[in-house]
Amino acid sequence: MTTVHDVPADILIQRLSDYIKGNIEEVTPPVWAAYVKTGSHVERAPYDPDWWYVRTASMLRKLYLSGPIGVSRLRKKYGGRKRGGAKPAHFGKAGGNILRSILQQLETAGLASKADNRGRVVSPKGMSLLDALSAQIKRELNREKPELREY
Repeated sequence: MTTVHDVPADILIQRLSDYIKGNIEEVTPPVWAAYVKTGSHVERAPYDPDWWYVRTASMLRKLYLSGPIGVSRLRKKYGGRKRGGAKPAHFGKAGGNILRSILQQLETAGLASKADNRGRVVSPKGMSLLDALSAQIKRELNREKPELREY
């Protein structure tokens, strides 16, 4: 059975974000999403108008791979290099409200669920969606490059 581990992450995230944008009404960017930075380490808001859906797809994949994961660990994963001007650069965490809002939207859509006090996990509905998309991508990749079929 093909899983998320078997396909390239960039192709899966792009395909999943297109699916979420077109088919899941519960996941919509808030009004403030057009103006907000994704963290204190970033200098500007994202250029991509569909960045909310891409981040949602990426987070759903991370929930699948990392098991129960909370907002604080996601802030670390989506953080980056914070430039300090004349000071040395250090790591800066991502903003928590964006991640929390996306997790709540995934919960209302039925793609994620809470795991006691350990964070959130992918629900069976979300797992079947990710596995179906992964199988579809794997079939397409095998059709395009049959020499990679054994991998």
